[in-house]
Amino acid sequence: MRIASVDGRLKVVRDGGAIDVEQASGGKFSSDPALAYPRFGELSKWAATAGSAEEPFDAALASCPVPSPTQIFAIGLNYSDHAAESGMEKPTSPVVFSKFQSSLAGATSKVVLPAGSVDWEVEVVAVIGAVAASVPVERGWEHVAGLSIGQDLSERELQRSGPAPQFSLAKSFRGFSPVGPCVVTPDEFDDPDDLELGCEVNGVVMQKGRTRDMIFSISEIVSYLSRIVTLFPGDLVFTGTPAGVGMGRTPPVYLKAGDVLESWVVGIGSISQTFVGGPVATER
Repeated sequence: MRIASVDGRLKVVRDGGAIDVEQASGGKFSSDPALAYPRFGELSKWAATAGSAEEPFDAALASCPVPSPTQIFAIGLNYSDHAAESGMEKPTSPVVFSKFQSSLAGATSKVVLPAGSVDWEVEVVAVIGAVAASVPVERGWEHVAGLSIGQDLSERELQRSGPAPQFSLAKSFRGFSPVGPCVVTPDEFDDPDDLELGCEVNGVVMQKGRTRDMIFSISEIVSYLSRIVTLFPGDLVFTGTPAGVGMGRTPPVYLKAGDVLESWVVGIGSISQTFVGGPVATER
């Protein structure tokens, strides 16, 4: 199953088109995408019998498919090659930070550049579909509703400022967490632990990797987090980025006004962000 949000309404995406969930279910399910995740099992069973798509679907118009998560987690240094380009040792346990809800955006968006050095980080985003507390590794996938594409945009100067890193703030400017265009259930993939992901800036490929190279798999991440916090349906987990970020290049390369960032995960689709100069960014 693939679900999306268009104009704030929950859709099942099928055969290049879409089914309006509230209308097709006769009101059994809400049009609010946020309400899909607490009833994700029921929704999946209904969708299997929902018939053919009734309206066109344009992925570029999709808004964030998980608009109001209770929690947003992100995993740092989860690919060995990215840890190396960051000058860090390979972690022995997941490196976790949070992102904030106001940074979420949809599949196609404009991002106002703040002052500083803004970098890209393409990631597979796991969407939690069932309450998870103290989940064993072998049952981690049972608590995942599906996967989406995300960018963990990062303002590196703020991130590295002060006596302690400011990961959460530096990665949570408005528009810094685009997610979309769909949430795709794990059964749609031949192997949900081995997906190609990448991104390009102005048509030049900057990142390309496979999730099989993650240090900690999605099931391991879910298990690890759930031993400490309770995960709720609709929570988001940004699972880490492969090598190729701007900070790791010689010399470093950062996003500037007018740049277009395209990110993809094979089997899910792509998202696109265009960067514009703000009143502060243009003065730097």
